[in-house]
Amino acid sequence: MNLHNFLYGVYPYVALSVFLLGSLLRFDREQYTWKSDSSQLLSKANMRLGSNLFHVGIIAIFFGHAVGLLTPHSWFQALGISDMAHQMVAIWAGSIFGVMCLIGGAILWVRRMFNARVSAASRGSDKFILSWLLITLILGLSTIPVSIGHANHDNPAVMIALAEWVQSIVYLHPDPSLLNGVDTIFKVHLFFGMTVFLVFPFTRMVHVWSAPFGYVKRPYQIVRSKRKFLKS
Repeated sequence: MNLHNFLYGVYPYVALSVFLLGSLLRFDREQYTWKSDSSQLLSKANMRLGSNLFHVGIIAIFFGHAVGLLTPHSWFQALGISDMAHQMVAIWAGSIFGVMCLIGGAILWVRRMFNARVSAASRGSDKFILSWLLITLILGLSTIPVSIGHANHDNPAVMIALAEWVQSIVYLHPDPSLLNGVDTIFKVHLFFGMTVFLVFPFTRMVHVWSAPFGYVKRPYQIVRSKRKFLKS
């Protein structure tokens, strides 16, 4: 087995297995570490702006990838969405939310690396995963000029090949040969993206599993000012 076949035929299952089993084991054995470890109390500088841009961007990117890559090609055609229309939507959405995520992530990275209090309270895994996500994001944004070049030549072949490869992994009949004609930048981006799933259970990212959907419906909290209380 050559490296290409291992990376795009075996490694996806290694990453997904560690992602699922590792998350389950961490929840079962280390529940006190199952948290986002917010650093807002240490420093509020740029926290809200960076966090909002990063989270909105990365959530949109995740679901955009999921819909774009996991939806069968025939479904888009049945809905009257041409390959080129699909590709242009992916380019524009990826550009907008990618840049948004990059700006937010850069703000958070600078804060975590160079704010003395935040940096001192951060684990090595916190700094690693944020750096890795930013590299993955930069690689993803680097694919956009290549995709624009394909679109200018009315060539959706790479987009279709990427979607078919992802679906072959999900349907348990991996076909690394689908990526033979795909530009190298896409393959590197795929490797970094798969590795995010591999390291996921060992980082603060596990809090994603506990997404607080009930947050928007929770009752207001009554907070009294300590200063006002002392004066009264």
